[in-house]
Amino acid sequence: MQFHKDKKDKVLIIDFGSQVTKLIARRVRELGVYSEIITPEKADRLKNYNNFKGLILSGGPSTVTKKKFQSVPKKIFEKKIPILGICYGLQLISKIFGGKIKPSKSRREFGRAFLFKKKSSPLIKNFLNTKKSVWMSHEDAVVKLPKNFKAIAFTKDSKLTIIENSKKKIYGVQFHPEVTHTDNGKQLFRNFLFLICKIKKKWNVKSQKERLIKEIKHSVKKDRVICALSGGVDSSVVALLINKAIKKRLICVMVNTGLMRKNEFKYTYKVLKKKYGLNIKLVNASSLFLKNLKNVSNPEKKRKIIGNLFIKVFEKESKKYEDIKFLAQGTLYPDIIESKSSTGSKSSKIKSHHNVGGLPKKMNLKLIEPLKEFFKDEVRILGKSLGLVKNINFKHPFPGPGLGIRIIGNVTPERVKILQEADNIYINELINKGLYNKIWQAYAALLPIKTVGVMGDSRTYENICLLRAVTSEDGMTADYYSFPKEFIDEISNKIINNVKGINRVVYDITSKPPSTIELE
Repeated sequence: MQFHKDKKDKVLIIDFGSQVTKLIARRVRELGVYSEIITPEKADRLKNYNNFKGLILSGGPSTVTKKKFQSVPKKIFEKKIPILGICYGLQLISKIFGGKIKPSKSRREFGRAFLFKKKSSPLIKNFLNTKKSVWMSHEDAVVKLPKNFKAIAFTKDSKLTIIENSKKKIYGVQFHPEVTHTDNGKQLFRNFLFLICKIKKKWNVKSQKERLIKEIKHSVKKDRVICALSGGVDSSVVALLINKAIKKRLICVMVNTGLMRKNEFKYTYKVLKKKYGLNIKLVNASSLFLKNLKNVSNPEKKRKIIGNLFIKVFEKESKKYEDIKFLAQGTLYPDIIESKSSTGSKSSKIKSHHNVGGLPKKMNLKLIEPLKEFFKDEVRILGKSLGLVKNINFKHPFPGPGLGIRIIGNVTPERVKILQEADNIYINELINKGLYNKIWQAYAALLPIKTVGVMGDSRTYENICLLRAVTSEDGMTADYYSFPKEFIDEISNKIINNVKGINRVVYDITSKPPSTIELE
């Protein structure tokens, strides 16, 4: 961990393992303040630093009701720096200062709750006047105020939902203001940063471009880099960043896995080659990937097979050149937090991403992942500052394993072709109807069952095509897009009439959570 001494107007976030800790950092950065995330194990070093102006304690799966629980040195609270505890952070503050916390089935709150004001506080200015809808996710509850703290707000099942010690400038909230489900949660962070911490706005995403280029130069030195270029926004931004840093010492490799969308491989290659002059090597490995995925239906196995094959292909290509020591990837933070904790905290694993959890334990190449601390929307801002064309910069997210995890069950060449055709019709219709840019991510998938249908006077027994479209800000939470009935009718008929092998179309109306955006 490095504390940037030149960034004094910043906030530190201690990550106790919440799946949405990075959203806290994102909200802080959206407000123009630099932030860093650290683990509780590294928090002991904070007592030796005075170059930050605020501290936020995240939520997490731990509980302070047990004998052993994650904590921070009490000396941190003596630094006279404003502190905000969220969920587990509130409970930890309460525990340290003598309050009581109890686990109780009757007090647990999950999902939407209504928050009511009890007393005024700078933390809730323009956020809570009388009543507010907030998002809860906890089983433990503070049942007795810690010493010298006051109750500011409450819900029906949690009487101490917001507490404060105004003298020490320590605050705690039981809900999650960082998620979009809390109405105007950003205002609470705004109050903490500017009214309580007195921080000045000095950070923006565009300013990170030069920092990233410098870091790449420092890491690579005179060596060469091979970049895994898929043609999506993430890998394209990585390629442009590295190209600006080391230019001719970058070799981009586009691998045709046989699992890409229809015609996407050729289009992105032409644009990135001609417009940006990237040194791109094409590798057709479709038969290799499909062969290794034969009869594999387990999604985790699929991801790991694809991840291992990617690395083998890149290592094989790297041997054709001298001085290649690095492999560049377009890994984003949501990839890391779902596969493992990026900060070393005890966050729960959801699934392995082919470019994170799917990587082999031993690799001959060192990884460069310039975007691993960024969200998708922030990457798009970087892309725009680098001059990336709109068709790529604002392309919907596409998973590294490609159609391999959108074909549920066995992956075969025949099923790939069927899905490519259906997906192509779906995406083109979204573009033609002016819906594409209103949606965060949309795709078609094939389910692992066939159903009986009737076409003309004949019986059919063909695949079910599932359509999914979600709205989101960052991919951490999402809701399904509500299409007009006319669109659903039209797209269903168009797919069935034009794609042989599909006789039924369904639409997924599940949010994230409880589901993930992808099916596998």
